[in-house]
Amino acid sequence: MTPVTMTQFYCLLQPMRNIPLSDPPLFFLPPYKFSLFKSNAVMYAFKKISKFPILTLFSPKRAKPSSLRPSLLALSPRGYFRKMALTAVHVSDVPHLDHVPENASASLISSSCFSKGVEVERNASFKGGKFMVIGHRGNGMNRLHLEDPRMKNMKENSILSFNAAAAFNVDYIEFDVQVTKDGSPIIFHDNFILSEENDTIYEKRVTDLSLSEFLAYGPQKEPGKVGRPLWRKTKDGKIIRWDVASDDALCTLQEAFEKVDPKLGFNIELKFDDNIVYEEDFLVNLLQAILKVVFEYAKERPIIFSTFQPDAALHMTKLQSIYPVLFLTNGGTEIYCDVRRNSLEEALKLCLEGGLQGIVSEVKGIFRNPGALGKIKESNLMLFTYGTLNNVPESVYLQHLLGVDGVIVDFVQEITGAVRSLIKSTKTGEDISSEEDGKLLLEAKPQFSQRELSFLLKLIPELIQQ
Repeated sequence: MTPVTMTQFYCLLQPMRNIPLSDPPLFFLPPYKFSLFKSNAVMYAFKKISKFPILTLFSPKRAKPSSLRPSLLALSPRGYFRKMALTAVHVSDVPHLDHVPENASASLISSSCFSKGVEVERNASFKGGKFMVIGHRGNGMNRLHLEDPRMKNMKENSILSFNAAAAFNVDYIEFDVQVTKDGSPIIFHDNFILSEENDTIYEKRVTDLSLSEFLAYGPQKEPGKVGRPLWRKTKDGKIIRWDVASDDALCTLQEAFEKVDPKLGFNIELKFDDNIVYEEDFLVNLLQAILKVVFEYAKERPIIFSTFQPDAALHMTKLQSIYPVLFLTNGGTEIYCDVRRNSLEEALKLCLEGGLQGIVSEVKGIFRNPGALGKIKESNLMLFTYGTLNNVPESVYLQHLLGVDGVIVDFVQEITGAVRSLIKSTKTGEDISSEEDGKLLLEAKPQFSQRELSFLLKLIPELIQQ
């Protein structure tokens, strides 16, 4: 690994000028960010803060950030080393660390500081300072009972929908993965699949189907072949024919890797039935089937795992250390038998105890409980949101102001356009090609007084309750 030069380190430390000089000098990156190295890596940084140059040790061993107690070997002006016990501090705790002076060397934020041959580490999918837009089930979910044509424009969770979202330069697409009875990961949201035969609607559990049985529903890839017609049950129990303007065949996880733009990130939701208690061995086998496909076909594609199933999240974190795992929660807007699903506080507790990398909350849960947002960010966890309010540009903008890291949206074209009007394209050390025009970094946020922000946070929960 190439050591950081004095010039590069100086540029990094300039934004740290607000750190009290009475504190021990410190520049620390959490070990889990350096799990990519085969052995302990030592990063040298020799520019003084106050009177101490510093030498920071990194360990690749996985550990919860909150439990880390590294040692700092500080080289004093007299030339001898002394050892100090320090509390772990994340880079994200340092004000504006993602912003460097204009005269900073371009190599500071290029890949020159790190080996180009190393594997992607668990948090590589998260680009610091970037407000991310994620396409829900591709280019948006289908809500067939609504009059809005955007909700039934194209089949959700399809290759067609995934590539349509990619055209709008979203950072990721989110989709639901289940495993068929013969061990094939497929992409489908609902627990049951409905069809019609002899004027009778019948339903089957998706995970009780074989791969060939599952793919026999809906449009078929083979010319002239007709699949079983698809119907769908709404939340209120109404059954509607699944008709969309642009239809497409059902697909597997492997097909998504093979047929979707490789630069587009995948937010893979690990889908499980809320009404089933899964045995540990069975749950692990399902996750391993998914990981087998991911490891074989993901290549350099950014991947995030997420799930509402707490045990699945914990097991996925233990089964692999490459990709981030986020816990999905309704944020207290619905109540479940498993208390871990019933509040943002429980979600935060699960993440910290289980070593998860973040939370994906229903946006109303954040607006109703804005105080939890601060606790989540203080814990150095990523925070994404989902929900119908994310289809409202003003709601998305407000979340940006509050520090949310990304939003999962249905109206991909509208929201990416709105977000683009709030942020600007920025070159980050290397020229950005036309294909990368959508890689956008945040502009400076509008300045609110503490009183104005406090009033806003108090007002939001009251508005949401209406």
